Amino acid sequence: MKYYVDKNIRKTAYLQLYEQLKKDIVSGAYSYGSKLPSKRILAEESCVSVIPVEQAYALLCDEGYVEARQRSGYFVIYKESDFLSAAERCSDAALVKTHMHSVKSEFPYTVLARTMRRVLLDYGDSILVKSPNHGCPELRSAISSYLARSNGMTVRPEQVIVGSGAEYLYSLIVQLLGKDKVFALERPSYEKIHRVYEANGVRCDFLRLGRNGIRSAELERTAAEVLHITPFNSFPSGITANASKRCEYIRWAEKRGGYIIEDNYDSELTVSRKNEDTVFSLSERGTVIYLNTFSKTIAPSIRVGYMILPENLLTVFERRLGFYSCTVPVFEQYVLACLLQSGDFERHINRVRQAKRKQKL
Repeated sequence: MKYYVDKNIRKTAYLQLYEQLKKDIVSGAYSYGSKLPSKRILAEESCVSVIPVEQAYALLCDEGYVEARQRSGYFVIYKESDFLSAAERCSDAALVKTHMHSVKSEFPYTVLARTMRRVLLDYGDSILVKSPNHGCPELRSAISSYLARSNGMTVRPEQVIVGSGAEYLYSLIVQLLGKDKVFALERPSYEKIHRVYEANGVRCDFLRLGRNGIRSAELERTAAEVLHITPFNSFPSGITANASKRCEYIRWAEKRGGYIIEDNYDSELTVSRKNEDTVFSLSERGTVIYLNTFSKTIAPSIRVGYMILPENLLTVFERRLGFYSCTVPVFEQYVLACLLQSGDFERHINRVRQAKRKQKL
């Protein structure tokens, strides 16, 4: 074995071990069904206590790479090639469950008010100036840095497009990719998604969900070229796509020369200590458009969203849609940029996660 922890870098021990183990699982060094090293052996080899090893294994379990078996250890459940399993042959009704909202995610008002006052003092009458078409550089840069820290997504600020909520961004995507394409959506899914697409003249195909995401047979049968997914905590089913299914989505898009719209609206509010791997970060060929908003993580009144375009769509977007004005006032953009840059946003996310973990116990 070759696992180690570099104590000279700032990354925590458990994340270093998690990344090394995940790399070996995805590459096939540990095949489906194989057993991972025991916690004690891995701790001795990497010269750490058992605690960071347990945390690394917990993350791998959360993301669907491995599963823990009582008194047996940890076994790989990640598969490079998915197939329609018995777990997918369940009724649609069994998949829909009520979402629990007993832990509120609204941002602390005092912090938000303090940040607004700071923006008024620091920016002055600059808040009266019209926003650049794709969003203020301060916010686009702050989002780029935040995604690198939280999701391991390497994106340039130029790839970030800011708009007033997900619905507005859906409309831009239709105009970018073309109304002639069939868009495939999860069934069940948030009703407003397909209503916005249909209002823009798009034909939608609905693909049934299984336990781990869209069923493989549904992906095979559809003639769609665009796949809209909510891989984390899909509404109303609450289903989260596991690692194998996320890779299957990517292979689907690459095989068809199509695109994936990754709607990650609820992803930060996981009980895990680490964000789920995004489909965007797993894709290497620029097939994924990533979307997120601040409505869930800060407050419903914050109607600000953003999308991350793959590099190969930037020129097309600029040519077709670059003339559109940004629909978010600069004041709100500066406030969000400050929240991201100061660390207040991430501290709030961590507090919500801790509360969710306590509630789960």
